[in-house]
Amino acid sequence: MCDYSLEHVASREAEVGDRLISTRFGDSITRGFSAETNTGVAVCLRPGTELAFERDVEFDHVLSRGRDFVPARVARFRQIDTESPHVHHDALEFPDGRVVLVTRLVEGQHATVLQLPATTIETEKRVQVETPAEEIEVAR
Repeated sequence: MCDYSLEHVASREAEVGDRLISTRFGDSITRGFSAETNTGVAVCLRPGTELAFERDVEFDHVLSRGRDFVPARVARFRQIDTESPHVHHDALEFPDGRVVLVTRLVEGQHATVLQLPATTIETEKRVQVETPAEEIEVAR
């Protein structure tokens, strides 16, 4: 989803194939993703969403010591520290295990949504279709 600090920004959910760009929204210090064609609307990702970047991912160093990069072009969206209110939760996990907050991404990086996570509703529908009605009644 979108970090708490983007609640005042128009938003929509990501779709497979979306072309995104890392963006700073208005006067906020928070960065996130927007569509390349509409940088004023935040594109919210669900945990488990997979992204492919055009180049290795660049981000601001945690101690404001310039920039750093991850030598990877794919990442999975995660939410971290969800029990702590009023801190950034949106993060990217890279194949080497490194986790970087989305708000630390350098602006202007392009990514494509490769895959969305399965949703609970889709999983429930699949179970109902694959499980005979007699077994559902017995399980209850």
